[in-house]
Amino acid sequence: MNIMTDVILTAGHSAMNLVLFILIPVMVVMITLMRLLELTGFLDWVIEKLAPLLHPFGLTGLGIFAALQINLVSFAAPVATLAVMEKRGTSERHLAATLAMVCAMAQANASLPLTAMGLRLGPVLVISVIGGLVAAATTYYLFGRKLSAKESISDDRPHHGAAQGTKGVLDTIIRAGTEAFNLSISAIPFLILSLVVVNFLRQVGAIDALTVLLAPVLQLLGIDPALVLLTITKYLAGGTATLGVIDEMMRQQHLSVAVLNQSAGFLIHPFDLPGFAILISAGRRVASVWKPAFGGACVGIAVRALLHIIVG
Repeated sequence: MNIMTDVILTAGHSAMNLVLFILIPVMVVMITLMRLLELTGFLDWVIEKLAPLLHPFGLTGLGIFAALQINLVSFAAPVATLAVMEKRGTSERHLAATLAMVCAMAQANASLPLTAMGLRLGPVLVISVIGGLVAAATTYYLFGRKLSAKESISDDRPHHGAAQGTKGVLDTIIRAGTEAFNLSISAIPFLILSLVVVNFLRQVGAIDALTVLLAPVLQLLGIDPALVLLTITKYLAGGTATLGVIDEMMRQQHLSVAVLNQSAGFLIHPFDLPGFAILISAGRRVASVWKPAFGGACVGIAVRALLHIIVG
């Protein structure tokens, strides 16, 4: 019983430190910046300029907006955009390409806080874009080629309000700060539960046993054994839980900055059980294209993983 109590208290302490001192400050700044760029019309201008260039990859204007959301806000932000795309009549083929792209890109709610632990944000964002475009294109032209490309869409632009004077800007900052705070606080229960499970498995020796079992394969491939724990956490519990485990492993010096950067393409994306379930909940038509999007996302993540290993 004492062991379980220690595990719970340690998990709670780690989760609160992560949320209060890393997640909230980073998310408040980035979401506020994103909302201000929306209101000033800058994002609309960017989307308008990029749309012709990225259309051959199977992306629409709203698809580009979803890419900006996943890279700069959080993994959950594109859910609303995917829902809007479905309601406005975006074709199934474009929906699949956008879903695959979002699944393959770096999620801001993990990548941005990890910069405080040594993650190099520049390479992460550049490689994220490359992986997302590869995922979208392979889905549009290969995995989703049999999907309908017929569209009934009349408006492919995100709709934003307009900033009216100082009060409008202040209101935007307050709303964005509240959104970031709520998003960060809502992660606490899941973080604590995930860390409790992971720490308990470590206490009973399950993780060590699995690492020893896989040791010959890991040594042959040149893979750091620390990635066993991170991989299990990532694909079963999601990116937020992985963020907590990385923070704890870095504090205990069980994970190096070099390994963190090399594994970023494999670990930082929303393509895990909870993340994928949340994304396909955007609507019935979005959920119906999950199979081709799944294939495209795997290709995009594989490309990102390879590029991060090369770049280091």
